[in-house]
Amino acid sequence: MRTEVVSLTAENPDIEKIEAAAGALDEGKLVVFPTETVYGIGCRLRSDSISRLDEVKGRDAGKRYTLHIADPEIVTRYVPTVPLKGRKLIENGWPGPLTLIFELDDEALAQQRGVFGEDTFSVLYEDGTIGIRCPDNQTARQLLRSVKPPIVAPSANLDGRAPATDAAGVLSQLDGRIDFLLDGGECKYKKSSTVVKMTEGEPIILRQGVYNDRDITQMSLVRILFVCSGNTCRSPMAAAFCLKKLSEKLTCGVDEIEARGYKIVSAGLMAGLGLPVSNEVAGICARKGIDLSGHLSRPFTAAEAEASDYIFVMSKSHREHVLEICPDAREKCLLLDGKGPIGDPIGSGDDVYEECAKQIERALTKRMGEILT
Repeated sequence: MRTEVVSLTAENPDIEKIEAAAGALDEGKLVVFPTETVYGIGCRLRSDSISRLDEVKGRDAGKRYTLHIADPEIVTRYVPTVPLKGRKLIENGWPGPLTLIFELDDEALAQQRGVFGEDTFSVLYEDGTIGIRCPDNQTARQLLRSVKPPIVAPSANLDGRAPATDAAGVLSQLDGRIDFLLDGGECKYKKSSTVVKMTEGEPIILRQGVYNDRDITQMSLVRILFVCSGNTCRSPMAAAFCLKKLSEKLTCGVDEIEARGYKIVSAGLMAGLGLPVSNEVAGICARKGIDLSGHLSRPFTAAEAEASDYIFVMSKSHREHVLEICPDAREKCLLLDGKGPIGDPIGSGDDVYEECAKQIERALTKRMGEILT
């Protein structure tokens, strides 16, 4: 078999030739294309085509291959519900050198079986998981936009040999075994993508690549901001309860929460700088094993709102004030208690503070259940 080589450059992407390669993929042929990491062998998601890919790669049948998509938003076709940290990694890491493996529950798997049919489903969702990558390479993305069936793309190399990072490396291993080679020059990173599995919504690195552990932690960092009026009662209490619940969920110390990928802070819309929490709040938290002696009030800022993934406020008036300062926060600024406002206990008796704490804790439990799924 003769391998057809098509040379492409950034100045001359030659869309017609890329579309011709896409047509070959549609027919079941194997097309090697560049990504920013290494070259990949594109193959349509049908069992007969996968069998040929196994043979070309020299792999045992049943080896998993990663689905490649042209644009990040396509992920929801394959993963109906993306967990919060998965959404963060997609937002910060796609298109790019990052492969994400998602676990689907039985209900989602049944839904996807109905969408794709048994042949495609059995290849995509073996063991109830799916690996997906959105490459940051214009040739790759144009090719993927032009094909009809879903496309998987393992690295372009024989099993046990190093992945090819340029056309010469591809041909030295696969000339005559593949149908098309789109030659886009040397790959940017010359290193494989980082593979991250979203286990119970939390990222676990399965393979080091372009991104390291610290990169993945920062890319998946979830920022939650609690806002009240003075930042001495309700919002610091909510932030403290949130940290405690997260430490229990993640089985780690409160001081380890940020290293585990969550930044929890509070602020006040009318707060001055440096005030401690009220004695009543300090006592309530102390009885729960929470030390707020180091808390100092601070004012709400637009910059912090923009950086946050969620902003929880205590009342509608708080939300209106937040949106006056930061209009773009509309979708992520929510009442902590969706049933109604959490009243300010300042100047009231211990029973009012206790009831406020209970309302915050109930509301927080519900909100955490919603956002951490």
